Amino acid sequence: MRQAEVVVYLSRSCFYCIRAKHLLERKGVQYTDITVDGDPARWDEMEALSGRHTVPQIFIDKQAVGGFSDIAQLDRQGLLDSLLFPTVDSGDGQ
Repeated sequence: MRQAEVVVYLSRSCFYCIRAKHLLERKGVQYTDITVDGDPARWDEMEALSGRHTVPQIFIDKQAVGGFSDIAQLDRQGLLDSLLFPTVDSGDGQ
C-alpha cells in the first residue's frame, strides 16, 4: 500500500500541531515535519505554499489540505485515509 508524501509545517508549542501529529501517528503515517519557530524563511515558505498564516499547515502529496481541524474533519467524513493511502490502479487488473 502506497502512502502519500505528508509534510507538516508546525510550531513546537502549538497545541493543534501536537494534535495533528498525534492523528497522523495514530494512522501509522510517516511524515516530514518542518518547524517554523524562529525561522522566518520557513514561515514565509509555508505561507507561500498554503496561502495561510497559521500552523499547522499540512500537505498531502504536495496539496495543501489545511490544519488540524481540516484533517480531523476529513477523518470524521471518512476521507482522510484515501488521501493518505491512495490506491494505484495499474490498469492491468492486478
